[in-house]
Amino acid sequence: MRLQRYLTGVAMAALMAGTAVAQTAPAPAPAAAGRLNPAAEGAPAQPPAAAPQFQMADGILATVNDSVITGFDLRQRMLLLIAMTQVQPTPENLPAIQQQAMNALIDERLQAQELAKFEDLKVTDADVDREIATMAQEVGTTPQNYVDFLAQGGIRPQTFREQVRTQLGWSQLVGGRFQSRARVSKSAVDAALRQVSEAASKKQYLIGEIYIEASRVGGQQQALNGANQLVAQMVQGAPFQAVAQQFSAAPSATRGGDAGWVVEGAVPAPLQQALDQLAPGQLSRPIPVDGGVYIIYMRDKRDGASASLVQMKQVMIELPETASEADVAAATQRLEAIRPQLTCDNILARATSEAGLLGADLGEADVQNLAPQFQQVARSAEVGSVSSPVRTPLGIHLLAVCGRRVGGVEAPDAQMVESQLFRQNLTTLARRYMRDLREDALIETR
Repeated sequence: MRLQRYLTGVAMAALMAGTAVAQTAPAPAPAAAGRLNPAAEGAPAQPPAAAPQFQMADGILATVNDSVITGFDLRQRMLLLIAMTQVQPTPENLPAIQQQAMNALIDERLQAQELAKFEDLKVTDADVDREIATMAQEVGTTPQNYVDFLAQGGIRPQTFREQVRTQLGWSQLVGGRFQSRARVSKSAVDAALRQVSEAASKKQYLIGEIYIEASRVGGQQQALNGANQLVAQMVQGAPFQAVAQQFSAAPSATRGGDAGWVVEGAVPAPLQQALDQLAPGQLSRPIPVDGGVYIIYMRDKRDGASASLVQMKQVMIELPETASEADVAAATQRLEAIRPQLTCDNILARATSEAGLLGADLGEADVQNLAPQFQQVARSAEVGSVSSPVRTPLGIHLLAVCGRRVGGVEAPDAQMVESQLFRQNLTTLARRYMRDLREDALIETR
C-alpha cells in the first residue's frame, strides 16, 4: 500500500499544482510516440477541469456474488480514474475507461467480500483518516483540501474513503496470509545475483511498462485501441506512472509501471526491437504481443559497462603444453579424485599439504580479464563450487568460485535482490489470489 499511495500522491500533486510532466510531439525514431518535456514543469497552474458527465443508467449494471454495482458506482469510479491519471475522457477512450473502472469495481467487491470472512481484520475510520492524511501530506496539502479537490471532480468523499478502506484491508490480508510463502531462499538470491553478473556486459534498459491484457478488455483489437488512446493522452500530459497504476495489468503496475533494468535478449522480439530504437525519455507506440499490448517508456539505457567480478581460488598440477596424453590423463585423474573434498575454505591448505600440487588465491577480478579457459567457470559455476579440471598452457587446474558480484555503484547487493524478489513473490501470490476469487465468483453484467 505504501508505494501505491505514493504514486497516487504523485498524480494528485500534479493535478493540484498544474505541473504534470508532459510528452511532446512524436520523435523521429519509428517506435517512439513522444518525449518527456521538462519545460512542462514550469507551466502555469490550471484550475481543475469540471467533472465530466457520463450517460448511463442508474440501475444495477453488474452483480458480484450477492453485491451489486450500479450506474452511480461506475460513474464514481470512472471519475476517480480520470482524476488520478489525468486521462481526459473522449468518445474514443471512454469505453476503455469504463471497462477499466468496471474491472476495478469487480475486484474491489471480491476483495471486500473476502475481507468480511476475517473478523479480526478490521480497518477503522481512524485507519482511513491516517491514510488520507498521509496522502495529503505527501502532496503538501491538508486532508480536507485533498478530499475537497476530489469533490470538485464529482467524487463523493464516502466513495473515496471506501476505496481506501478496502485497499488497506486487502494489503493487510495479503501481507499476513502470504508473508511466509513469499520469503526468498538463499539459493534464489544467489541465482538472481548470478543472472545479474552474467548480464553485466549486455545492453541494459531502464524502462516503465504498461500492459493491456486482451482478455480483460474484450479482445486484442480493443486492447490495441485502448493502448492507442492511452499513448495519445500521455503525449498530451497524463503522467505515465499514474496511468500505469490504474490501467496496466503487469505486476509492475503497483510500482507505477517501474520494470527496472531489463537486459538485452530477456524480452520478446517485438519489445526488444522497440528497446533498441527508443532513446531515453521517449514513449513507445503500442506494441502488440501474444495476449495483449505493451507501451514502453524508456527511462535510461546503458551499454553494460558494469563489471562482473568473481572471487576464485585454484589448485593445479603444472604440465607444459608438450606433456604426453598419459601425463595429462594422470594429472586429471588425481585432481578429479580430490575435487569432492575441496571447498573454498580448505582448497589452499590441501594444495600445500600434498607434493606436486600448487595453490593460489586469485582474488577478485573482472571476468573479462581472466584467462579464456577460466571465464566460463567464472560466469556460470555456482558460488562455493569447485570446477572440473581445466586445461591451460601452464597445467591442469581446479577452480573454486568463492564469490560473485556486479561491480559499479549501481550494482545490487544480496539484501536488495532479496527484497525485490520478496515483493515480486508477494505480488504474484496476490494476483493468483484475485484470479481464484474471480474464477469462483458468480459475476453477471448487464
